[in-house]
Amino acid sequence: MAGHSKWSNIKRRKGAQDAKRGKLFMKLAREIYMAARQGGGDPETNPNLRLAIDKAKANNMPNDNIDRAVKKATGDLSGVNYEDFVYEGYGPGGVAVMVKVLTDNKNRTAADVRHAFNKNGGNLGENGCVSFMFDRKGYLVVNRESHEVDEETFMLEVIEAGAEEMETQSDVFEIYAEPDTFSDVKASLKDKGYHFQTAELTMIPQTYSHLGEEEAEKMLKLIDMLEDNDDVQDIWHNFDADEEVLEKLS
Repeated sequence: MAGHSKWSNIKRRKGAQDAKRGKLFMKLAREIYMAARQGGGDPETNPNLRLAIDKAKANNMPNDNIDRAVKKATGDLSGVNYEDFVYEGYGPGGVAVMVKVLTDNKNRTAADVRHAFNKNGGNLGENGCVSFMFDRKGYLVVNRESHEVDEETFMLEVIEAGAEEMETQSDVFEIYAEPDTFSDVKASLKDKGYHFQTAELTMIPQTYSHLGEEEAEKMLKLIDMLEDNDDVQDIWHNFDADEEVLEKLS
């Protein structure tokens, strides 16, 4: 999993730009809705719902919004029904891309996603065309400045918690866990007083596609266009580019 920091840097870069609160809260509400609909409205017995609620709270989503999304999913409030899908395709330069959506209109969303790929030098593919290039992992990010702990001590605590791997960056610790142990790892570190910048189940690329400036610009436009779509919840890719290129394009 070495080199994941390249992916997370790009992910954080975009995340810092996503300050459109209304759009963000709507996406978080859909994620809560789907988790509650699939596994019930009690976060104590539904780990996916608990994870979605934690993510919403980390983004300062009001409790009323969270409760409303859960009640809609469990039938206490009327609302539209969402379905979740993952689209797969190739971006500029053959970058592998997976797009997770929650939608109440599959035909509309499929057309929008296909248009985004076509407009930015990519193409939508068949299910399974790129998913084999990713591993599903639990991913935790701890800010180093917020916690007075040295790397060696923290690594021992991460190992004790049952995590699979840890990477140290200049400003954060990145922790990886298998999906079935992710909740336990997170709970163990939380009990020790650690707070998370990011805590999610995600798709980690096995290898990366390095792009030059021209194709990198198209790839960033594809990411932006997809993230601006209300139905898109997550985008996973194996895009990589030189730091100078990313700085210039950002």
